[in-house]
Amino acid sequence: MEKTSQPQTDLSKYNNSWYQPGGWLRRFGWHLAGRVFINTYFPYPVAMKVAILRFFGAKIAVDVMIKPKVNIKYPWFLTIEKNAWIGEKVWIDNLTVVTIGANSCLSQGAMLLTGNHDYKSLGFELRLAPIVLEAGVWIGAQAVVCPGVVCASHAVLSVGSVATKNLDAYGIYGGNPAQFIRNRNMSDEN
Repeated sequence: MEKTSQPQTDLSKYNNSWYQPGGWLRRFGWHLAGRVFINTYFPYPVAMKVAILRFFGAKIAVDVMIKPKVNIKYPWFLTIEKNAWIGEKVWIDNLTVVTIGANSCLSQGAMLLTGNHDYKSLGFELRLAPIVLEAGVWIGAQAVVCPGVVCASHAVLSVGSVATKNLDAYGIYGGNPAQFIRNRNMSDEN
């Protein structure tokens, strides 16, 4: 393999001491409670899950569905509006603020990632940006929403896709990176 004269990553320079997501006791308490009551297949009632998340600072409206084995990094950075559905094995890696709009759906295994690393930095520095899912958004199974992305009202991210940029209202997106496919035409007829 050829040696390069370009600068190289040096993880010994990594420093995220500036990042303080909450006190040690709060994070430890959440780690235990989250593992026992939220990130589990044990069939706890949704009302109990919501109460525990609220206790740890999540802002959760009425009639929210939280399926089994959901992983939430820090509930105090989470807002979920009314009638939203959080599917089985959803991972909300919210190192900073995540807002999930009313009537939005995160399908099985979807990931919301608010943190990444600066690949241009020798020390691989941590970068954070909030995620907003507006009302009626549908994030398909195994799809990923990257830091800083806003999914506008009723946008759809299809199965296994990766949103690296904002999604327009009523747009259907797919692929990696996700590209616009067509408009979401909705009807109240079955």
